[in-house]
Amino acid sequence: NTPGVLGIARIPMPGDATAPGCYCEGWGVSASGASGYANVSTDGGAINLSSVSFLSDDVGAGVGTFATSVVNVSSLTHLEVTQAYTRSAATGNAFENLVTIKNKSATETLTDVKYVRVMDWDVPPTEFSEFVSMVGTATTAELERSHNNGFNTANPLGGDGALDGSTVDVDFSDVGASDQGAYFRFAFGDLAPGEEKSFKIFYGAGVDATEALASLAALAPELYTLGKSSTFDSFGIQVPNNDSATYFFAFKGVGGSVVTPPTGVPDAGATVAMLAMGLMGMGTLNWVRRKF
Repeated sequence: NTPGVLGIARIPMPGDATAPGCYCEGWGVSASGASGYANVSTDGGAINLSSVSFLSDDVGAGVGTFATSVVNVSSLTHLEVTQAYTRSAATGNAFENLVTIKNKSATETLTDVKYVRVMDWDVPPTEFSEFVSMVGTATTAELERSHNNGFNTANPLGGDGALDGSTVDVDFSDVGASDQGAYFRFAFGDLAPGEEKSFKIFYGAGVDATEALASLAALAPELYTLGKSSTFDSFGIQVPNNDSATYFFAFKGVGGSVVTPPTGVPDAGATVAMLAMGLMGMGTLNWVRRKF
């Protein structure tokens, strides 16, 4: 995931967990009834956004350490968004994006400021068949809307719809397996002249679910989503692959409390096996009751 001039340009790399299929990853901002947003596949590129500046130390070899993009909304030029990407100092498994939404006007208030981040998980090696989790929705005060539809428009004023109704505005764990993602819309209220709102976005991966959760713990996020590939257990049931690369996307500074990820993950096969044994036991008990 390589930030470009508008913060969305992408270079697919081996093991990329969002590039396969479509470049359905984007962001958007709105205020005072106007919006600007960017999503290569879903929205057809950058809409109503103008580049102010772009600075990076990457000279084309893909080894840069930072990239800073500054844009404004074309029809509301005093609404400016800076996205400063760098490697996380807290863990070697993540990048961070410091997002700053600023009201550049000396006289006008920006009303009802919103920000959207949307992304489609395509987790290797089972792209289009992943398990997704989301944690922190109940305690993140500035989160207005969330669910598992990574194919939504990035336009905060464009509406949204979940792929699975059970994921709307709630935490969920290992929903799948299917082609899905994550949608987040934040409501930051009004920005007075010269005022700004800043928060951080983290994205990264671990060699397995345990390492991914450990990296998240080091980042101390308020809200996060996990993407896992799928596998089959000994019963032939499709389950999350906790032993394969696990990817995460997280937020901090969005009005929430720090959510502490668990230190380990349950063995999916063992969990299913225990459930199956439990169901078998219930069936046996019912048979005994019928017979005696």
